[in-house]
Formats: sequence, C-alpha cells, structure tokens
Amino acid sequence: MRLRIFTTLFLVTSAQFAWGQTSGSAKLATAEATASEPSADSYAVLGATPEQEALVRAQIRVMQPGVYPLRVLFVPHWKYIHAARTFHLRVPAGYTSKLFTHLPSRSVFIDRDRYVSDDSLGYWVAHELGHLAANNVSESDADKAARNYRKRLNDARKRAVH
Repeated sequence: MRLRIFTTLFLVTSAQFAWGQTSGSAKLATAEATASEPSADSYAVLGATPEQEALVRAQIRVMQPGVYPLRVLFVPHWKYIHAARTFHLRVPAGYTSKLFTHLPSRSVFIDRDRYVSDDSLGYWVAHELGHLAANNVSESDADKAARNYRKRLNDARKRAVH
C-alpha cells in the first residue's frame, strides 16, 4: 500500500517537471507553445441530449463570439444549485437564474430542469457569452455585449424562414 502511495505521489509531482520534446533540443513545454487557437468547435458540451448539443453549437456558431466558452454544461437542478453556491453566484432579489457563467473556468452552466425553449436558450446563451466577452460579472455589460449576438441569431432565423 505504501509503495502505491509513494509511486502515485512521485508521478504526480514529477509531472510538473516534465520536458516537452521538439525537433532539435529538449525544452520546457509552455502554454503558448501547446495552446491551440479557440474555435467554434473547441469547447465541450456536457450533459446535453444530442439535439440540445447540436442546437447550442449551432447557436454559438451563428453568434460568432470573440471569446468561446471552454465548457457548456447541462446539469440537473440540484447540481446547478450546488454549483451556484460553490461559485458564490449572486442573483439580485426577485430574479431567478437558469444559466450562469463561471468566468475563471470559462464554463457556462445550464439548469436543464428549467430549460424552457430553443429560442429562450439562444437568448440567454448570448447573455452568458456576453459575460465572457466583457470578462465581467456586470449584467449590464453582458447585455451590451449580447446585443450583437442576439442580432446575429435573429438575422439567421429570418434568413432560414425566407
């Protein structure tokens, strides 16, 4: 048992000092060298049905945000409440929240038990992407950033009808 614990600790701590290999010489791998450029498909959608995932990806692709989320999580209500408490989400009195964004992790949480319709999902995802674009928890700043995203969504809906 002690050998397993020692081996695990050794592997975990030595991973910090791992060296990345390049064509000529060995050097420490940096975030700049290994990070890929964000794109419309470089984020994970977790906990969604295939239809919900396709819808969220299509809406985000149409909105073309400057900052993409790293994760979009559809979670049951109890887990949503737990995450909101864990991340100290502040909801003004008299308001409710069906989605929220955790800025440090660039994660958008969606309460799948309170998810109403496809149109409202696009409206509120635009707002959450506004938080990411503004890099701010301010609701008014997020709404300002979300206006362009919502306009792009509405334009795409009008083109699809005609």
